[in-house]
Amino acid sequence: MSTAFNADEVFEMAEEIERNGAKFYREAAAKTANREVKEMFLGLASMEDGHLRTFHEMRKTLSEQEKGETAYDPYDEASLYLQALADSKGSEGMRSPTEKLTGKESARELIEIAIGAEKNSVLFYVGMKDLVPTEAGRDKIDNIIREEVRHVADLRRRLTALS
Repeated sequence: MSTAFNADEVFEMAEEIERNGAKFYREAAAKTANREVKEMFLGLASMEDGHLRTFHEMRKTLSEQEKGETAYDPYDEASLYLQALADSKGSEGMRSPTEKLTGKESARELIEIAIGAEKNSVLFYVGMKDLVPTEAGRDKIDNIIREEVRHVADLRRRLTALS
């Protein structure tokens, strides 16, 4: 049995991803002794808060019809793809939805976890984009995708600097 998502549900998933991301970055900042990495994580948490606000505002603009309609997806590919990401280790900032940071992770390990999570977010948002009506702000998703890609690049630079 497949799952079809409407735009409201897709935004709800995106909001949860951003909440998890902000939470992870704050927790990671609290668990690293490296001042520069701590500041970077707090900055990323703030950006994720901004993404959450963007998705929340986009969600509020949906009409009742858009909240009820499922996106046109005759072979159910987009819905299956998003469901697979939602069910996988795609929670931003977490190895899996149930795993917590131990406090023993090095700055390098925290950054590697963050890179993987940001990549998963990009994949989710790319899949999500086709399910969001243009008038509901599809272009804003492109902006968030670009920002998430920049997060990966910034994290990669920081990882390289630790070497």
